[in-house]
Amino acid sequence: MQPVQTISLSAAGNDSTPEQSWQSQLSGALRDPKALLAAVGLDERWLPGAEGGHHAFEVRVPQAYLSRIQKGNPNDPLLRQVLPLESEMHTVAGYVTDPLEEADHTPVAGLIHKYAARVLMITSGACAINCRYCFRRHFPYEDHAASRAQWGKTLDYLRHDDSLIEAILSGGDPLVSSDARLSWLVGELDAIPHLKRLRLHTRLPVVIPDRVDDAMLEWLGATRLQKVIVLHINHANEIDDSVMKACERLKGVGVTLLNQSVLLRGVNDNTEILAALSERLFEAGILPYYLHVLDPVAGAAHFDVPDHEARQLHEALRDRLPGFLVPRLVREIPGEQAKSPIEAWPVTPSSL
Repeated sequence: MQPVQTISLSAAGNDSTPEQSWQSQLSGALRDPKALLAAVGLDERWLPGAEGGHHAFEVRVPQAYLSRIQKGNPNDPLLRQVLPLESEMHTVAGYVTDPLEEADHTPVAGLIHKYAARVLMITSGACAINCRYCFRRHFPYEDHAASRAQWGKTLDYLRHDDSLIEAILSGGDPLVSSDARLSWLVGELDAIPHLKRLRLHTRLPVVIPDRVDDAMLEWLGATRLQKVIVLHINHANEIDDSVMKACERLKGVGVTLLNQSVLLRGVNDNTEILAALSERLFEAGILPYYLHVLDPVAGAAHFDVPDHEARQLHEALRDRLPGFLVPRLVREIPGEQAKSPIEAWPVTPSSL
């Protein structure tokens, strides 16, 4: 399957006018379900469901991402990731507000410490785009204020635990924060001698490629820490020329680029689509890392792909692609010390 050829509103690099700055694009994201339907050419029969889902988890779609959506197609794989549906309001057994039980692993507000040798910092409570399947769509960001005062407590925690070698900036999306704040924070992390790696989990280079500007590259390129950016891309159509250029600039300052996807019904639950995604990622200099099954978050049950289907898709992907292009099929289980690989589980009648 070939990606839909579209033109983004602006290219990553130094060519953005003030009106096209990443900050302007961020603030100008669509935040109204009726406006979203009009922009993608869908009639108002979709509006009741869109408004209902919006009240539970608001719509947010930047224009650069919107430009890649095929107009008039309610089944467009990019649109399905951002359009609220009536099914989000259904209560489904087992789908909860905190599917990963992160509240049990917050020794300091704004810090999640679940795994050995690494911690995750809630660097921002905001995102550039609100994905309907987000496992943190109900996260109480108001209790984890991303301020310098709060970061000071987090940094003290890191300084006093020399078993930690990796700091992960997440959110929300860490790159929603200003370059001045991020430069300060990364400078503080850089000064902690036992830290070796800095990892960022972000959608911004994909949904607003202009975020990868000179100011960002300056602080990112200056740190002594090994730099890893984990992008979140679920379909090849998300990668246009502007995303390719943003990735090229990131690699130019020594960033290792990885991708994690979520297996989503109606988006990428197809071997051809997953293979095209891996190929397109590699063209952009990104290695496929994880393919997550859906975290059971309330409001997202309609995206679920059962484990036996996920295994079949993954096995077909392994038959088709070289090993380095096959992401690991995993689930995150609360209390486990790492992601759990699904392909390693025995296939029994009860699991089918």
